[in-house]
Amino acid sequence: MAAGALPTAAIVAAVSLSTVVFSYYLCSYWSTSGARYSTPCVSKKKKKKKQRGRSGLVDAIGNTPLIRINSLSDATGCEILGKCEFLNPGGSVKDRVAVKIIQEALESGKLTLGGVVTEGSAGSTAISLATVAPAFGCKCHVVIPDDAAIEKSQILEALGATVERVRPVSITHRDHYVNIARRRAVEANELASKLRKLAKIEDEILLNRIEGYGSDGQKQDSVLPYYGNGGFFADQFENLANFRAHYDGTGPEIWEQTCGGGGSLDAFVAAAGTGGTLAGVSRFLQEKNPDIKCFLIDPPGSGLYNKVTRGVMYTKEEAEGKRLKNPFDTITEGIGINRLTQNFLMAKLDGAFRGTDEEAVEMSRFLLKNDGLFVGSSSAMNCVGAVRVAQSLGPGHTIVTILCDSGMRHLSKFCNAQYLSEHGLTPTSAGLEFLGIN
Repeated sequence: MAAGALPTAAIVAAVSLSTVVFSYYLCSYWSTSGARYSTPCVSKKKKKKKQRGRSGLVDAIGNTPLIRINSLSDATGCEILGKCEFLNPGGSVKDRVAVKIIQEALESGKLTLGGVVTEGSAGSTAISLATVAPAFGCKCHVVIPDDAAIEKSQILEALGATVERVRPVSITHRDHYVNIARRRAVEANELASKLRKLAKIEDEILLNRIEGYGSDGQKQDSVLPYYGNGGFFADQFENLANFRAHYDGTGPEIWEQTCGGGGSLDAFVAAAGTGGTLAGVSRFLQEKNPDIKCFLIDPPGSGLYNKVTRGVMYTKEEAEGKRLKNPFDTITEGIGINRLTQNFLMAKLDGAFRGTDEEAVEMSRFLLKNDGLFVGSSSAMNCVGAVRVAQSLGPGHTIVTILCDSGMRHLSKFCNAQYLSEHGLTPTSAGLEFLGIN
């Protein structure tokens, strides 16, 4: 061995000690520098907490994120937050309602396994029912006004629902889409009753001879497919399961995501169609804290603004059933109504604001350009309402609204440049000047 040379074992020991010391200092650096990346110093024994998987489609509905809408918050000096209901499996806030309606109907025996849920809807509730019904072992039959965006019918059919498109008429007319949907449930129950009687005699031969009867007693071919287990009319406008879905779900979630997390909440605002969302959320929040203000944002053609602000339902110019034929009508779908539903009557409101078609269109383009949010017409109107509330309350307040659905089911109308041009609604604003903000 040469003089002064270290034994091999000593060299290895020295290198090992140096490695340990270097690793110690490296760990100290990473732990104090706030680095984003994990380091080799993290013990392998530490395991990440496993997230519980949700059980099926129904369990995946709800618990949607509440996000800060940065552009509107920065422009108004308020914290404007949007509840992202478009992230539900069926793509809208109506998923909550569909689940509640079907669950309660099954529990009460009004709907049986294999039965058909019928509904008259401008789109979102129908899509949610068609999405959710198979998870409960049921079918779906939808009656929809033929002026609704065509992609809504296409989605419904792709989901396996049967669809009737009918001309839009007043709710007082027997052929209003809601009234037709009610009749379809009755017809399905009549058919089920006949089948039960005939089943004891002969199955195949006699089943093929069944003839349907209309609600007026006139013999006619049934438009319903074979629904032998009866029907249930969802009745989203009057069925208080709608209200309960939001009182039990959406309202508590908003509370936990704001006040429950140490934050604050000053106001909630939303448009109303059936009134279920506005009623359920407003009632829950005001029971938790009476100081939280709740507001309606109402599109043209609807009488709810006048009811809240003046105590009268509507003016004679705002007649229902005149879609885009006069200056009092609207391009928005699923919101605005000229009657008081049982759901809306449950709402606790402090005031109302009027929105316009122009504002809704401009808002949708503004949100897409500045926040990357591609929203539908009702979501855009809700954001118009949020800005109006911010302007009314002043800076420093926290305001929540609902992002009901995305723009994906509004492609042929609300998001169609040619359609908007034909109705004088082409967006022209560079910012929020359409709401008086420069």
